[in-house]
Amino acid sequence: MKISENWLRTWVNPDVNSETLANQLTMLGLEVDDISPVAAPFHGVVVGEVLTVEQHPDADRLRVTTVNIGQDDALQIVCGAPNVRVGLRVAVATVGAVLPGDFKIKKGKLRGVASNGMLCGASEIGLEDKIDGLLELAADAPIGENIRDYLRLDDQIIDISITPNRGDCFSLRGIAREVAVVNQTTVTAPAIEPITATIQDKLSVNLHTLGAPRYLGRVIKQVNIAAKTPAWMEEVLTRSGIRTHSILVDITNYVLLELGQPMHAFDLAKIDGQIHVRQATQHETLQLLNEQNVELNDDVMVIADDSNVLAIAGIMGGLASSVTDATQDIFLESAFFAPIFIAGRARRFGLHTDSSQRFERGVDFELPLQAIHRASQLIAELAGGEFGPITVAEQNAELPQRKAIQLKHTQITALLGYHIDAGFVGDALTRLGCHVVTESGDQWHVTPPSHRYDLVIYQDLIEEVARIHCYDNIQISSPRLDVQFAPYQDQFELTELRQTIVTLGYQEAISFSFADAKLEKKLNPHVKPLMLANPISSDLAAMRSTLLSSLIPCVQYNLNRQQSRVRLFEFGLRFDYQDAQQLDELKQIPTLALISVGSHIPEQWHAKDKETDFFDLKGEVEQILAAGRIQPEYVRSERAWLHPGQSAEIIVDGQSIGYLGRLHPSLEASLDLGLTWVAELDRDAVLQSYVSNFTELSRFPSVRRDIALLIDDTIAIKEIQHLIQKTGGEFLHSTWLFDVYKGQGIEDGKRSLAFGMTWQHPSRTLEDTEIKSGMDKIIDVLQSTYQATLRAS
Repeated sequence: MKISENWLRTWVNPDVNSETLANQLTMLGLEVDDISPVAAPFHGVVVGEVLTVEQHPDADRLRVTTVNIGQDDALQIVCGAPNVRVGLRVAVATVGAVLPGDFKIKKGKLRGVASNGMLCGASEIGLEDKIDGLLELAADAPIGENIRDYLRLDDQIIDISITPNRGDCFSLRGIAREVAVVNQTTVTAPAIEPITATIQDKLSVNLHTLGAPRYLGRVIKQVNIAAKTPAWMEEVLTRSGIRTHSILVDITNYVLLELGQPMHAFDLAKIDGQIHVRQATQHETLQLLNEQNVELNDDVMVIADDSNVLAIAGIMGGLASSVTDATQDIFLESAFFAPIFIAGRARRFGLHTDSSQRFERGVDFELPLQAIHRASQLIAELAGGEFGPITVAEQNAELPQRKAIQLKHTQITALLGYHIDAGFVGDALTRLGCHVVTESGDQWHVTPPSHRYDLVIYQDLIEEVARIHCYDNIQISSPRLDVQFAPYQDQFELTELRQTIVTLGYQEAISFSFADAKLEKKLNPHVKPLMLANPISSDLAAMRSTLLSSLIPCVQYNLNRQQSRVRLFEFGLRFDYQDAQQLDELKQIPTLALISVGSHIPEQWHAKDKETDFFDLKGEVEQILAAGRIQPEYVRSERAWLHPGQSAEIIVDGQSIGYLGRLHPSLEASLDLGLTWVAELDRDAVLQSYVSNFTELSRFPSVRRDIALLIDDTIAIKEIQHLIQKTGGEFLHSTWLFDVYKGQGIEDGKRSLAFGMTWQHPSRTLEDTEIKSGMDKIIDVLQSTYQATLRAS
């Protein structure tokens, strides 16, 4: 939200400079993103009046003017602007003036005619050009006055980031309240004088929905729609980032900025019968003010007459009932709409309006009457008109209730960790607009004001006290910790798992549980994404069935910013909804996911660059599982998004706990990723409890034997190892593959596999005959089972 500092200081003017004021707002939780001057620095420009205009003798497009700037002698200035004329009051840059861009004005000649200054357009003094030519000032602009003073250019625009819970601060009044509280001063609001009805015309208002507990309207006739918006109002709107339109639109926008109450004016002649606030019927349509045609659902609240929809409540009016240059009579509305009935509707239609922004966060339910009086006052002052009585329709049972909150001084000290004087507590809450009843000096009953929806529990009040006391005043003290050691649990903890992954060179990512439905379909064409009813954005509209839907965009973001090596992991929920018939059957699966793109190790002088391959990823996954004492097995994976020859399912106790491998090349190409390695594991399976069993190490020597086999290359190595381990006897300690060979001397369809084996007895030295017996059994079983043959060494 942008506001003019000058305008703010007409409401509350603490004795602090602009920088301090911005810092105060930030420390109050209203972060100031920027504070910028209205106009660039310049000097030497004054208000002048054009006295004469004559054609330049040697240039068709130039005029020779004389200009009065309040001095004894008029200035002769040559000007080429098309709108220069006698009697025009303009901005005059005198000799010696310095304009934005360090442009200095000197005496000179244009085509042989002396020119002692320059008549300025808006852009030449750092403002926006609205017409082609000179900046035209009001006819009563005081001649000779510094243009910076006349146009109030020594002003700052304060850009404030309002958090969603502070809808009350989406107005000058809300900001002024905050500034007044922290500076312990008062707010001087403009006097609002109700306009007495001069006619009896009115429209009946019917409330058919719980979303509109309060709706006010007023008929105003014979409004001068052609009236010009005054300069002071135009200045406020422009500096707040709102373009001026017509007098009625400008007045409602001004009240919106000033008080925070969205309002709308309908053309009375285009309303058929009574006003009805209701839910739209299914497939009802409306053409909005921006000429967008929308189809409405029954969860959208609308303003309608007896025949048609006039507006989407709290969001935008319809084009058919809008005020035009031909409008004479209007119906002015001011209402309170419940936030839950407005939230998400604007985004559904691709809209983001000032009204929806405020109603979604919550507008003061006591404000509509005050706002309609303020708007009526401005309309009467600036555009005239005949005013009917104010129609008030209410559903009092549906209006928000402000319930008292009990607050104790001991609660404040316990939550904040430092002492705040009880007198300050009561005073701060009172200045915030709360109704405070003090009991026994250190206990209060506090009723929040109507504009503070965020004050519900006593912790909210304590936050307010700390905020007003100022975070900079928080006292530093050592925390008191009553340490109790938790009982030992023989379990792999999440922190250990996280540290294990970090030591492998991965960085943790934290993302939403929502994903892009298009990416979900790319990863798995058979998935029908579960869509959100009210998504944050179009690319976060589906519940993710895999964490890759979140990690892949992170990788793309980094690759697009010259990060050639990206290694990320995430702990989060994925959602299995393929077999869910109802929402409560939706499975939420805690998952660990990894993704790696680029070289296996960072660029360095003592090692060559090497792209990550399948075995690098497999080794990292095995290190993660080994930290949890899990010994997995692997089978070929059939997942659609994985490379069919470079991926595997991870099997533990006969069940798949995840997968690892390379993304399918077609996916890599469509996502512009390059070689990408991924893994997903069931987090609970990785963190499963295990028992620490200690086995005493044998003091007796181990015996190694090697065996080289010629065997069919379709037989899985893990099957061969299992068979060796099973056949070798109880003292066969371990077996491993240490060589694979295919090529010259090996017939097609075969490969040479070399296995190492160690035998060891826990309490004695093994005999050669025992080792030979075990080896013979292994060779016999391999020959009979797989037709393997021994290969000569």
